[in-house]
Amino acid sequence: MSLTSDPPRTKTAPEPEDLGTLQVVPVRHPWRWAAVVATAVLLAQFAHGLVTNAGWEWEVFADYFAADVVLKAVWVTLQLTFYGTALGFALGIVLAFMRLSQSRFLKAVAFGYVWAFRSIPLIVQLLFWFNLAYLYPELQFGIPFGPGFFSFDTMGLVGAMSAAVLGLALHQAAYAAEIVRGGVLAVDGGQLDAAAALGIPKLRQIRRIVLPQAMRSILPNAANEVISLFKGTSIVSVMAIGELFYQVQVIYGRNGRVVPLLMVATAWYILLTSALSVLQYYVERHYAKGAVR
Repeated sequence: MSLTSDPPRTKTAPEPEDLGTLQVVPVRHPWRWAAVVATAVLLAQFAHGLVTNAGWEWEVFADYFAADVVLKAVWVTLQLTFYGTALGFALGIVLAFMRLSQSRFLKAVAFGYVWAFRSIPLIVQLLFWFNLAYLYPELQFGIPFGPGFFSFDTMGLVGAMSAAVLGLALHQAAYAAEIVRGGVLAVDGGQLDAAAALGIPKLRQIRRIVLPQAMRSILPNAANEVISLFKGTSIVSVMAIGELFYQVQVIYGRNGRVVPLLMVATAWYILLTSALSVLQYYVERHYAKGAVR
């Protein structure tokens, strides 16, 4: 007697359905729409308050927004930003390459500078340079630790505007040094090895190979620092320099219109910061050639 087993049963694939008959249901996001509606309502309420609240005094804002005294203050603010940025990044580049050098002494000096100027508040630095004549009534130039050939009166040499530019630039240099150093370190070291093997001079390596690539990493952070410095110029109001915020304070101290005058300063800061952001976009796009497709 032989035992026989039934052949194994095989599963048959289901008949494919006609995809055209399937009903596609989009994913619903009820909470997203609730957040959109709530945000829109808050924005509408804020805009309605700006228009209907008489406390904003928009007529006073319109009178002073383009007043000559305000435009002169804006020009002073732009000058402080430009000089502080130019001098700060020039010194920052030097400090960055000092930290990247093989000399332990130069590394230590650059590190000490960055550590000190990032630790001391900017307002303290500005007041120190503003009162430099108290410590050094006269500046002499000559042989180190020896006789001086000629001298300058510190009070006449370092005025309020000079002290502000000096303080802003030295403070900015500490942050610029770290930004530039980070950008240089982001460049692949193998490219420098290849350039050295081809006999390209060191200075040309930095100028034609390192910096163009490092700029892609440097620019976003550098632009943030420039914008921060532009807004930070308001702190020089403690030195009675006629920049935007100080001049606004003087005006509302006379007429008592605090809110509309603060809105004048706010509008100018927003307008010029937006212009700097647009400039940042085009400069970044220029240096992104070949990297972004």
